[in-house]
Amino acid sequence: MTQTSAGMPDYGNWVSTRLIIVPATFSLLFAGLSALLPLLVIVAALFWFVALYFAVARHLFSPRGKDVQGQVRGLLLSTLDWNGEGQALDIGCGNGFVTIAVAKQYPSAQVTGIDNWGERWQYGERKCETNAQLEGVADRVAFRRASAADLPFDDESFDLVVSNFVFHEVGGVKDKKELVREALRVVKKGGRFAIQDLFMWKQVYGDPDDLLEAVRSWGVREVTLIDTSKATFIPAVLRLPFMLGTAGILIGEK
Repeated sequence: MTQTSAGMPDYGNWVSTRLIIVPATFSLLFAGLSALLPLLVIVAALFWFVALYFAVARHLFSPRGKDVQGQVRGLLLSTLDWNGEGQALDIGCGNGFVTIAVAKQYPSAQVTGIDNWGERWQYGERKCETNAQLEGVADRVAFRRASAADLPFDDESFDLVVSNFVFHEVGGVKDKKELVREALRVVKKGGRFAIQDLFMWKQVYGDPDDLLEAVRSWGVREVTLIDTSKATFIPAVLRLPFMLGTAGILIGEK
């Protein structure tokens, strides 16, 4: 859902406008310079193609397009097998969509959303709080700035931990499996987790079987990896590895 009026929440778009504007600007720059060096028209065309790709992707992710963004989030929410009692954590909450959705899905739960809200993203804590207010769950959610690599919580603090397409974006952590490990650290024994990311991309997470073996070695009682990259609503143009072509959901019980 994007903002259509003052009374509607704004959950933004995963494809930042910068991903369109920057390559489009370079395309125009090199197109101008091609008058001096004709071969630069090839470079200009490449940048224009990149800008066009992200423009199409942004449209498909939006509710005005195919609402792929909302449907992908729906995949994560549909896997939650939780009684809704206790504390939940959303790691990398962005504009608060999943945090708020969990609070709405489980009326007895208290939900915390954390994010680093870096400059490259058009998100922020204030926007999260506004969205929660508009959705009527402000009394049961809290937002705070924190890093997924170093969660400011004690071991076994939460009954449910969720995260949606965050870990592959976290800088400074070469082995992304360590981010999964940090997330599981704060899950209570008997608690649930559901984490969606590019888990099928071997260049990022290694072999999926090795990932599952690692998770089990961390004391997790039950874990399953669901390949969500084949979801029928995902258009072919979004099935590239760095988009949704390697998506998966890691779910289980600690």
